Amino acid sequence: MQAVGKQLYAWLFQLRGPERGEIVLVQRRIFILPTRAGVGFAFILMLMLAGSINYNLSLGYVLTFLLGSVGFSAMLHTFRNLAGLRIKAARTGPVFAGETARFAVCLLNPTASTRFSLALARKDSEPEVFDIAGEASVIATAPVPATRRGLLKAGRLTLFTRFPVGLYHAWAYLELDDHCVVYPRPAPPGLPLPPLAGSSGEAGGRDSGREDFAGLRQYHPGDSSRHIAWKAVARDGILLTKQFTGHAMSELWLTLDLAPEPLDIEGKLSCVTRWILDAHANGIAYGLKLPGSVIALGRGEPHRDRCLEALALL
Repeated sequence: MQAVGKQLYAWLFQLRGPERGEIVLVQRRIFILPTRAGVGFAFILMLMLAGSINYNLSLGYVLTFLLGSVGFSAMLHTFRNLAGLRIKAARTGPVFAGETARFAVCLLNPTASTRFSLALARKDSEPEVFDIAGEASVIATAPVPATRRGLLKAGRLTLFTRFPVGLYHAWAYLELDDHCVVYPRPAPPGLPLPPLAGSSGEAGGRDSGREDFAGLRQYHPGDSSRHIAWKAVARDGILLTKQFTGHAMSELWLTLDLAPEPLDIEGKLSCVTRWILDAHANGIAYGLKLPGSVIALGRGEPHRDRCLEALALL
């Protein structure tokens, strides 16, 4: 009976699973039912009609049918507020485990009429309410908790409206073929970086080279005392390290084996995630060695995102 009920539910509400490309809200994709206010409104109309029949009140008939026509007109406007909208998935940025992913949905209004008081939500989450001007588009978001690393799908979203008077609730189900990459939760700040090695393979300090002076940065445990800016320390009382540029570049290779023991796989991934964030913030060239894959040395945001995505999908 449960299987039959699920099949009937999927057939009734046109549930097809994740859909690629653009979704157009045609008539068979929109559902509408009266709200509690709508049911109360209909009950009052029935009482007014019964009273008008019982006491033969001509003005009672007029008022009852006038309000009834307003109710039917409201149903048409509520349905038309969703009809014809074109919907497709927008880019959803990556997040870390424990954060909330906000899946972006692009909604296009191809008509000249403004669509008022639309709302997008997932299950019992707080909906985002917005309007769409005529022949315009908006980006709406639906929050989804990212509890674990990997690929996170938005699942079934609901687009609904109660415009214009709240007597009817019209809705459509959306299940877009979209996902969000969830990076491992980074370890708390303060975890020391593993030892760096120069391009020749010898251990080195955490500078970018040793030929031309390039500036100062904050001191990190393990920096060579020869590279500490002692004049700046005497002047400001803050430990700073000299940075140099040249051909003797320092290298940082990150592996899961460098994580402190004893940690499970998720704990090791958290440590490596923290090292990637710190190395990126300090401008250190780093590479990543994982079982079955190696990411070469590099810098910059694309390199950071590539390494974090590799950890997320491990």
